[in-house]
Amino acid sequence: MKQQWSKEQANEWYQRQGWLCGFNYLPSTAVNWTDIWQQETFDPATIDRELGWAAQAGYNSLRINLPFIVWEHDRDGLLARIDHFLRLADGHGFSTMLALMDDCGFSGDEPYLGPQKPPVPGKHNSQAAASPGRDKVCDREVWPQIERYIRDVIRHFRDDKRVLLWDLYNEPGNRGIFATGTVETQYDEKLEAYAHELIRLAFEWARDEDPSQPLTVCAWRLPAEEEGETFFRHPLDHTALALSDVVSYHAYTNTARMTAIIQQLQASGRPLFCTEWLARHVGSTPEEQLPLMYIAKVASYQWGLVRGKTQTWLPWPSIMQGSTDYCRLWFHDVFDENGIPFSRQEMALVRRLRQIAPLVQGE
Repeated sequence: MKQQWSKEQANEWYQRQGWLCGFNYLPSTAVNWTDIWQQETFDPATIDRELGWAAQAGYNSLRINLPFIVWEHDRDGLLARIDHFLRLADGHGFSTMLALMDDCGFSGDEPYLGPQKPPVPGKHNSQAAASPGRDKVCDREVWPQIERYIRDVIRHFRDDKRVLLWDLYNEPGNRGIFATGTVETQYDEKLEAYAHELIRLAFEWARDEDPSQPLTVCAWRLPAEEEGETFFRHPLDHTALALSDVVSYHAYTNTARMTAIIQQLQASGRPLFCTEWLARHVGSTPEEQLPLMYIAKVASYQWGLVRGKTQTWLPWPSIMQGSTDYCRLWFHDVFDENGIPFSRQEMALVRRLRQIAPLVQGE
């Protein structure tokens, strides 16, 4: 098996990328990741149009999740659609981070094929679909098939220059149920135990395929705020940080805390990727945090691009219950369905930072 990239190798690779300013992408017409990638609902016209808006704003990278269930039932079709997507993204100047697994099935349903349920009115990300889903993560008899999936997709694109990075497992162990309750994260000890083992195996399988791109799994658990805190203390986060070629993390939090997180993670000596952020109601705003990540040389991937069926412009349920401005202030996302920015000042900031980025990256 190939070894983890050295810090020197990771940093040399990162210097060649320039400052990465991107977003997590679902087209406005898709309610979840299954919806994006099925043949019946793959929507290249919308994807092309929306990525055009993002390119004009100055973004240069994106992150998108892949669905195990579609690979199981339509392997060749999925690979062709990934290639089609990469062609569209590359045509607009975007590098693409592909995420292979994801435990964020906030709908409460296991993944299924066919027409997806419509969004629940007023609910944030109400039909989110996991990959491969809790039942499969917690069933070792399915793992050989998960191994085939990971190996197959990486093998197919391991030398594709349009693929920036492999995110092997998004938020392992996250069993939040947004659609049916008000708790942001519902901890599931069984899922966490299986996910922890699966993280290690995913790195082994991926490295065995020898991709030219680096590998990562995000640290994502932030405890309740406390003085002098140490971040990402959960064992799954420790494993993710220890095995990743480049460090990735999620931080929907205020700017002081984001600063402390960056300072802690910089001690790893590896490139930093904030692969989820932007939650305006809790102080995670472009005005404050984009310049911070630019100066700290952190690759930035905000949540969301276009307001759509995921309804992630609405806050998390607990915030929405006590909020009086959720209609005026979007939680995530930066464009409406017609390409009009939520804030022209935010988009001007993206363009300005991207224009001067070479002065910082590689100095």
